[in-house]
Amino acid sequence: MTRPAHVAACALVTLTISATLSQGLSAQVRVNPTGVSVNAMNATTVFLTFGGVSANLRPAEAFWCGELVSAAPDRGSRCSPSTIFGRLPARYDLARRSGQNAFTDIMSIPASVSRRAYQDARRGAVATFFYVRRFESLVGGADEFVAVTCRLTGGEAKVPFALTDVRVSFDGGDQVQFLRAGDTPPPFAARITHNGTGRLVGRWEVVMPGEETPSTDDLLTEASLPLEQRTQQRRFSPVQRFNLFAPPGGTIVLPGPDPKRLPTSAEGSYLVLLRIEASDDREGDSDLGATGGGSGIVHSAAVAGFPMPVLRYVVMGDGAPIARDGATRLALLEPADGGAARADSSFRLRWSAEPRANAYRVDLQSVSGTPVLSALVPRGTTLYEAPTLVWQRANSGRLRWRVTALDGVGRAIRQSGWRGVVTGVKSGDVRPDVESLHP
Repeated sequence: MTRPAHVAACALVTLTISATLSQGLSAQVRVNPTGVSVNAMNATTVFLTFGGVSANLRPAEAFWCGELVSAAPDRGSRCSPSTIFGRLPARYDLARRSGQNAFTDIMSIPASVSRRAYQDARRGAVATFFYVRRFESLVGGADEFVAVTCRLTGGEAKVPFALTDVRVSFDGGDQVQFLRAGDTPPPFAARITHNGTGRLVGRWEVVMPGEETPSTDDLLTEASLPLEQRTQQRRFSPVQRFNLFAPPGGTIVLPGPDPKRLPTSAEGSYLVLLRIEASDDREGDSDLGATGGGSGIVHSAAVAGFPMPVLRYVVMGDGAPIARDGATRLALLEPADGGAARADSSFRLRWSAEPRANAYRVDLQSVSGTPVLSALVPRGTTLYEAPTLVWQRANSGRLRWRVTALDGVGRAIRQSGWRGVVTGVKSGDVRPDVESLHP
């Protein structure tokens, strides 16, 4: 039996609309978890995964509110303007793309938002509120609004384990310590405010003088980053690991390592880093498969919406303290400070030995700090003959030099101070003022 033409046309239109709706639903942005328990009296931080985020969408603003309304003609549900509690501050907006069609987001709920929702609940409103993230279309299409339900609780075991405030300080409260070479810094500790309960796992690290300083991403807790970006955080010199249980109650004090383990032999500025690793907590898990953003579970316990603070200590002096046997370690011997070198020959640089050194690095600079030459000298040798090209590169005829003792992997374990030398001197030349060599 042959269908009438108009029936066939209607069937074709119906199939087309169904296919379009199916494509739209499959491309719709989804989030996991869809609902979380939050602290009714204090701040809360939760790791979220959004899937189905095409290249034509980008995350825009996010709001907290008490009620939702239709976002038509856009997709999803948006906040009712009359019930908005607050907006995610830009400094806490850590949304970033993960994989091909996913975004991760750190929902950092301020205490003021939770208390506003709690006050509404006391007046008879439902004890929930919403976090709504808007995804803006880059091609003129409909924006998408995705909501997460926030349930008010007491902030104990059912709330995801997250860090809401971290303060690291030396005993006495100072953030910067000034030391002489070989001195031991004072003890220090981290005071951590948290929600939920779980294991606090991580390590203390030190950034040595001359190393590139850590970026903001390096200072975030591991759980604050997308899964594939966690292994990209740079590592620095390890000092000590820790693994302890953070009980309910909101605040723990994490003691630092033995201060004697901190290096103080080389002159310069050091940074002490608190590195927090992601741990397993069911309340903070994010299911990639539920969002279409991948497969597997992302563990995000110990998430934080801010970078970890750092401690700084500065080692001053010439780095050549007197040993117990009376010998001076890594002291510059010759030429004397402000000594002269002839223009038509090389000149020798000599220093005393450092017993732990695997090699030495000799640095020569202009008095303005411009590098002129660096050379490595093997262990057992405390003499370096600087070539004639050194004084040829020194336009002013004045240089300064120092020696750094290195361990087996090239890290500085002791460093001398700078010493001036005059190059290119001819017979009968007047020796310049020594102080002019030290800007």
